[in-house]
Amino acid sequence: MALTREQMAQRVARELEDGFYVNLGIGIPTLVANYIPDGIDVMLQSENGLLGMGRFPTEDELDPDMINAGKQTVTARPGAAIFSSAESFAMIRGGHVDLTVLGAFEVDQEGNIASWMIPGKLIKGMGGAMDLVAGAENIICTMTHASKHGESKLLEKCELPLTGAGCINRVLTDLAYLEIKDGAFILKERAPGVSVEEIIEKTAGKLIVPDHVPEMTFDAV
Repeated sequence: MALTREQMAQRVARELEDGFYVNLGIGIPTLVANYIPDGIDVMLQSENGLLGMGRFPTEDELDPDMINAGKQTVTARPGAAIFSSAESFAMIRGGHVDLTVLGAFEVDQEGNIASWMIPGKLIKGMGGAMDLVAGAENIICTMTHASKHGESKLLEKCELPLTGAGCINRVLTDLAYLEIKDGAFILKERAPGVSVEEIIEKTAGKLIVPDHVPEMTFDAV
């Protein structure tokens, strides 16, 4: 069974380490803020100028002036700082973000990512993704393994305009957790109930499958 958005966020949250500065992209990555493990202290950064982003607000906490880069209302944790987007991008470009989590349309076996536009469709803007993939060495990409038409998004070579080249080293899809190394996807974990055969069938790029691929486990939400 494919992972839900919440399960994908839970799995990514396991990669957080104490003291990390983390940038969470729009969509599924944003949900990671709700699953930070106990005992782990991380500072979440939003490129519009917030360091120390907290969980999503309750109705009583909602402040329309407190938003993330995706224009979603957020909270600020104790010790948070608010500053200009210029300073925020200086932090990103200077390599001061320990982990970046972002979505994508396509990722290929060389670690290239396409995430900012589909030719012929409305483009809202490229956002900060190009800066993030250029300024961070530790990146996790979250995405569906295949399109709604069943076409693989894990490719031999990206077909859409690139956001960054050779920058992605880990991918979490709704079917699997994979590393990218030496021109191949390496299958590390599979979603509960998802067979290795299904992952092979839906991966267009070169895929290395170890002898044993563990199944992910999740706590009840």
